[in-house]
Amino acid sequence: MRLLAAVHPGPALAVTVLAALLARAQGLDLATSALLVSAVLAGQLTVGWSNDLVDLRRDRAAGRTDKPLVTGAVSVAAVRVACALAVVACVVLSLALGVLPGLLHLGCVASAWAYNLGLKSTWWSWLPYALSFGGLTGVVSLADGQAPPWWWPAGAALLGVGAHLLNVLPDLDDDAATGVRGLPHRLGPDRIAPVAAAVLAAASVVVLVGAAPPAPVTAAVAVVVVALTALVVRGRGRAPFVAAVAVALVDAVILAVA
Repeated sequence: MRLLAAVHPGPALAVTVLAALLARAQGLDLATSALLVSAVLAGQLTVGWSNDLVDLRRDRAAGRTDKPLVTGAVSVAAVRVACALAVVACVVLSLALGVLPGLLHLGCVASAWAYNLGLKSTWWSWLPYALSFGGLTGVVSLADGQAPPWWWPAGAALLGVGAHLLNVLPDLDDDAATGVRGLPHRLGPDRIAPVAAAVLAAASVVVLVGAAPPAPVTAAVAVVVVALTALVVRGRGRAPFVAAVAVALVDAVILAVA
């Protein structure tokens, strides 16, 4: 369990569940869906473990007692071995999906690793999220021998950027103390939530236009997104963050089931 705590279980589970929902929406058979979800999970394990390995020095400097590697609850050697095994599993499982979807998924994972290895501290910190989230939709559809509808990668890419902006909010002070200066840090704490809300609202528009659900569904979603976006911009305390997360959840559900 301590080893799993070092893998960033929340984001890893969220991406894996999104992959499962997309597989269901694509109509993949059970065997292909299981293979896809396994490959995505293995990829997320490599991303989470590599992140904590790369950031160990920073996390120690920031006193991150919530990190098992920092507290010594799990050893560096154990995480390295687990990460290496996950990399092997990710490669094998991805290529078992087929050459095109397999290589695309490995590219998505490599993009996330690029974030861990340095892009997180640049203006381009958003790019790996856009590429990896958008690319995931292509992995799902290519596993079925089809190209994704245009709005899948477009909506997912915007969703990924919004997720990136929200994901760093709890760590802004620690990141600033250790020299991490990605796009959200450069925007500043007062602008992150409103910008994230705008990006997620744009994702909602893309998905609604592409999916073209019945008018009552479109109207209901639009009302919810507008209300949540207003709360992000005008709310106080933790309300903007919670509202932005809610917009992200709405986008993810529409993307997967519309």
